[in-house]
Amino acid sequence: MASFEEYHDIVIVGGGICGLATALALHRKGFRSLVLERSKILRATGAAIGVLANGWRALDQLGVGYKLRQTAIPMERTCDIWIDKGRKQEYLLHEARCLKRSDLVETLADALPPGTIRFGCQVVSVKMDPRTNYPTLQLDNGNSIITKVLIGCDGSRSIVADFLELTPPKQFEIAAFRGLANYTDGHKLSHEFIRMRRGNAMMGRIPITETLVYWFVGQQLAKSNTDTAIARDPKLMKQTVIDSLEGFPSDFKELIEDSNLESLSFYHIKYRAPWELLLRQFRKGTVLVAGDAMHVMGPFLGQGGSAALEDAVVLARNLSQKISAEELHDKMSIDKVVGNAFDQYLKERRWRLLRLSLQSYLSGVLFETTSLVKRFIAVTAMISLFSRDPMGHTKFDCGLL
Repeated sequence: MASFEEYHDIVIVGGGICGLATALALHRKGFRSLVLERSKILRATGAAIGVLANGWRALDQLGVGYKLRQTAIPMERTCDIWIDKGRKQEYLLHEARCLKRSDLVETLADALPPGTIRFGCQVVSVKMDPRTNYPTLQLDNGNSIITKVLIGCDGSRSIVADFLELTPPKQFEIAAFRGLANYTDGHKLSHEFIRMRRGNAMMGRIPITETLVYWFVGQQLAKSNTDTAIARDPKLMKQTVIDSLEGFPSDFKELIEDSNLESLSFYHIKYRAPWELLLRQFRKGTVLVAGDAMHVMGPFLGQGGSAALEDAVVLARNLSQKISAEELHDKMSIDKVVGNAFDQYLKERRWRLLRLSLQSYLSGVLFETTSLVKRFIAVTAMISLFSRDPMGHTKFDCGLL
């Protein structure tokens, strides 16, 4: 089959939360984009995702907050419990819900114009077209796409980040397991996010609805040859999780036992080092990364998804302030004006993302490390930077679209 080229104004690589939210934000500002998703259907990996108050502000700007609020119950507080120390700490939440990932991505996708998402489209490389000086995407079917603007929302293993020569994300020696438990007659759990820690294991549970509960388990576990076997066998995954919860309350173990096998997932926690957000260039010409491709972080603050939603709003706002959709389509030379818009976006986001990434990173170090020196440094930094308002990250407002 002969290969062919396509031309587009804006291409977004990745049809996850960030990619769909970015496409929707651009659509609200009058820009049409093409989202390339390698999967054949919408991805909802991870079962569920917590959305805190700052994330809901972004969803409201995207015009889908009201609809999504109907799919999940609000959480009243967060409760951290250290079993070994007999200590408990509570934080009130302004607005927080746990959404099924499928509800979130489907709602974002449904709000897009028909034809925005192209499924089963794998990008294998990005290069600059010598004729136009625009980015060219090479697809696995031999075809190519030339676009004026390229936004990489393709996660921690980003092809677009490779083009920008970003260093690969680092990895904690922490494995995370996630799943859903469905109770037809109701679970009768309180409307709060409970997180328990004992030894080198941590478990959290969050009700999504009155019948559905999301849970996650984190444990110190170096990457090994058994990872593939665990990831491919839900029964082995479930047993591995149950075995790691020695000393936890029985109702937490029962939650795992009651889980739907098809909802289980397993991965090693990745992060981009906070200092890289200060030192790295996340733009080259009219090519940019956002979401996990830019700032993947551990789940310790529950802010990965909400930060990506913020990215979408801020990015679309800055682009629309510099150039209209008509100008982007009609003009051939848009490098400078789009570059200025992207630079302003990065300027707005850098400090916010640095604080989020640093707080998340320090939380990961405290959970992972056995070094007294590292622990002392992490505790000192955490106290000096974040102890006054540990939940202050939820108060951020990304502003109007």
